[in-house]
Amino acid sequence: MFRRFRAIGPGALTAAAFIGPGTVTTATLAGAGYGYALVWALVFATIAAIILQETAARLGVISRLGLGEAVMQRFSTAPLIKWTAAALIISALFIGNAAYEGGNIAGAILGVEAAAPDLASRTVLAGIIAAFAGAILVFGGYRIIEKVLISAVLLMTIAFATALIIIRPDWSALARGALLPTIPAGAFPLVLGLIGTTIVPYNLFLHAAAARKRWQGAEGLDEARFDARVSIGMGGVVSILVLSTAAASLFGTGLQITNASDMAQQLEPAFGAGATYLLALGLFAAGLSSAITAPLATGFAAAELFGFESDPSALKFRLVAGAVLLIGALVAMTGARPVELILFAQIANGVLLPVIAVFLLYAANNHQLLGKHANGALANIGGVVVTLIAAGLGLRGVLRAFGLM
Repeated sequence: MFRRFRAIGPGALTAAAFIGPGTVTTATLAGAGYGYALVWALVFATIAAIILQETAARLGVISRLGLGEAVMQRFSTAPLIKWTAAALIISALFIGNAAYEGGNIAGAILGVEAAAPDLASRTVLAGIIAAFAGAILVFGGYRIIEKVLISAVLLMTIAFATALIIIRPDWSALARGALLPTIPAGAFPLVLGLIGTTIVPYNLFLHAAAARKRWQGAEGLDEARFDARVSIGMGGVVSILVLSTAAASLFGTGLQITNASDMAQQLEPAFGAGATYLLALGLFAAGLSSAITAPLATGFAAAELFGFESDPSALKFRLVAGAVLLIGALVAMTGARPVELILFAQIANGVLLPVIAVFLLYAANNHQLLGKHANGALANIGGVVVTLIAAGLGLRGVLRAFGLM
């Protein structure tokens, strides 16, 4: 058992990647606006993420291929389908990650503004943060960012768990919210956002690639599965802690969440005046780290799909990653309210998720790649149910956006 805990890595990094500014913002808005009513969405999203991320890890460990490579190999005898699939995946990833990148940078800005409100304008801060992230992408230092990201998640876990214990939530209401799915009037965008902030499409590519590097073949599969289930499960617990803390301390107060100082009020019962600085530090670290992983994931996916060098120092890789970073910075510079921008990014992820999930399940059923470790009936049922629910929620969101529902 202890050996398995020592092997935890790719799953923990994936969990750390989705515990970013989007998680804190969306879960806080859900708890402050609707109490415990939307906890079920995070329970579903966590279970769904475990199913999909375990599948991605298994694909990487057994096939020794990334998700993009597996898809291309699967359609190698049908060029039209192959390149249509590649175009669809990279378009979904690029659009989703560009929106998500804007939210990442905006989240880091929220953190800076909370600690130093008059330091600089949002446009200047967006440029500085994007330049810093770009320098790390170009010159390396990714391992340091990984450690910072994991440390930020641990800090958030301790902070919100402590605050929740001190506040003493309504445990029966929390249990009902977790077990009885309801969507109160006006809450649907937050439901989609909670799912989008937990099951991030680019994490499926990152997890497959990271697991492939960590474990060599079937002998490492048990550790990879343990890593995915424990790490993603703990990430989901953190999200539920954030929502529950906001529900216990902010629901019914009428507070409009517009900045990090507003969000920090849920931590004040435990940390007093220091709550704002604690949340500011977490938002900045999580935003900066995610601002690096989103372009990296898009670069890796593009390299796998189109066959160029899968190396962050390669020119084509840098062009793809740099484009995502640049668009995200421009979005963050538009002057849109950061909280709304982050929420939009989560909704975009929720809509794009089914596209990536379908290709993952298709690759996971390739017996030539995975042999006896290909998806069985139970894994397929779980994956199809998750994909259909995510697709249904995404379709409803699109129809509502056009006034058709």
